[in-house]
Amino acid sequence: MEKKTLTIDYCEYGSLAEMPEDDRELMESAMRAAAGAYAPYSHFHVGAAVRLADGSVVTGSNQENIAYPSGLCAERVALFSASAQRPGQGVTALAVVGWCNGEFCEASPCGACRQVMAEYEMRSGVEMKVFCYLSGGGIRCIEGVKNLIPFGFEAEL
Repeated sequence: MEKKTLTIDYCEYGSLAEMPEDDRELMESAMRAAAGAYAPYSHFHVGAAVRLADGSVVTGSNQENIAYPSGLCAERVALFSASAQRPGQGVTALAVVGWCNGEFCEASPCGACRQVMAEYEMRSGVEMKVFCYLSGGGIRCIEGVKNLIPFGFEAEL
């Protein structure tokens, strides 16, 4: 057996104000999207926003269902909506934010969302920036989905 180490590079902004304008606007779109969440079971409202290669932004929010796991995460709602509305457009960035207990809170894509993001990135050949809101108001920025799911499934497209 050979032990190996995996290193993931990422950056963090201390606040929205520190972000470049287009990235801040994407995060703010995700924040607004959280208001559209349907989360009567978890009470964890999540908003996501994706920026496409043409500069357009599509948002989504988590949609729960009593017949778990029939609901869908905000990230996949946004990605699937973007693909349906703007076929063929690569996703250049995705922002995700949670809303709980009356304030914005930390959120990060789940494993299923990460795998979907990886396939969208692979399909388009465009590396995706991923912004995750952190408790306390900071924002984590991950360059490329492979840094979120380094051993994800790969498909022959």
